[in-house]
Amino acid sequence: MKVIATEGKPIKHWTNGVLFEEEAQKQLKQLATLPFIYKHLAVMPDVHAGKGSTVGTVLATQRAIIPAAVGVDIGCGMIAAKTSLKASDLPDSLTVLRTVIEDAIPHGSVPGKPRIGSWGDIPDITLNAWSDLEAGFLLLCNDYPKLKNSNNINHLGTLGGGNHFVEICLDTQDNVWFMLHSGSRGVGNMIGRIFIEKAQKDMQRYFINLPDKDMAYLPEGSEHYVPYIKPCVGRSNLPF
Repeated sequence: MKVIATEGKPIKHWTNGVLFEEEAQKQLKQLATLPFIYKHLAVMPDVHAGKGSTVGTVLATQRAIIPAAVGVDIGCGMIAAKTSLKASDLPDSLTVLRTVIEDAIPHGSVPGKPRIGSWGDIPDITLNAWSDLEAGFLLLCNDYPKLKNSNNINHLGTLGGGNHFVEICLDTQDNVWFMLHSGSRGVGNMIGRIFIEKAQKDMQRYFINLPDKDMAYLPEGSEHYVPYIKPCVGRSNLPF
């Protein structure tokens, strides 16, 4: 780990042996000057310049939140699951296995495929998961009605498009793993874009000039801060 000193908080980065582009470093130095950044910025090896906030960066904030740093991939994540299989259990051709996976998990736009990233008949497990999320989603829809037109429950539990994937992997002991990088689908993108725009308008309203408009933030107590945060924390004991 190395440290870059700035006019604001320090930047700690784990980037030995990987490209750490100048544009990303410039963006990080701009982020580090924001007064509500807590302690430091932590930069991972996959660092590269992004929209307002550098991709591959972990940052904590106090009494403010940057919607672009949360991003439009709300709900995007990675997970790996070890199976009971060994490499020798796999067939020479994985075509059939790939086809089964594609049939089981809807994914992004593919020419000739009848399902494009959405469930046809929504499975019970998805309906049950949505029952825990629906109340928070409806809270957002009350204030931001256009969210009702987003892909939400019909994309829940699907893969997403773009750079999202299911991968069959082997570890050093030849155990078979399934690795998943899933996307936020339509609803995460729409939530992100709505609140990035609201934050930018707040900066104009409060005459706050930033080096990059996508660094716009929602201060605690501002009009859109609680609506943005509340559905994300679910049934926690936070005082709102």
